[in-house]
Amino acid sequence: MRFKEKYQKEIVPALMKKLAYKNKMLAPRLNKVVINVGCGRHTKDKEFLAALSNNLEKITGQKIVFTLAKKSVSAFKIREGMTVGAKVSLRGERMYDFVEKLVSITFPRVRDFRGISTKVVDRTGNMTIGFKDQSAFPEIKVEDMDNPFGVEISFSTTARNREEGLELFRLFGFPFKPDNKKESK
Repeated sequence: MRFKEKYQKEIVPALMKKLAYKNKMLAPRLNKVVINVGCGRHTKDKEFLAALSNNLEKITGQKIVFTLAKKSVSAFKIREGMTVGAKVSLRGERMYDFVEKLVSITFPRVRDFRGISTKVVDRTGNMTIGFKDQSAFPEIKVEDMDNPFGVEISFSTTARNREEGLELFRLFGFPFKPDNKKESK
């Protein structure tokens, strides 16, 4: 079952029941997913930027946008207008397809993965997670990776608070770590 259909047929009724909503439009939903990558020390390396662009387009199925420095910072050797990263914003069908692939294929491929901490969901119900390198995604061949780069994924929701967002992500199938009292230390 596609994730958009799953959201409409299973997740919305479950959210309405759990959170005691009378109208299905009150149930939280995903607005967008933003995939973000920083260039780091490779800001002037054209081959790295081409590989970054190619890999992100394979992962998301959409053209990327390079992010530029807004102002010069001499300590980091960055000038205004330099490429400092890349990002992709996913909405609609592509967003749901990406979330489905992330939950069902990518998370199980992550080495020594024990679940996502519930602390990554902020007080407005949005979540940001990161990968140390892009090799967990099935579109990327490990043999072809010259320069591994970290990937940050932000999920924007319409949730009003942390509990609503956490419940939405749980119903989507995100693998969260079990809540332990020892974890709060």
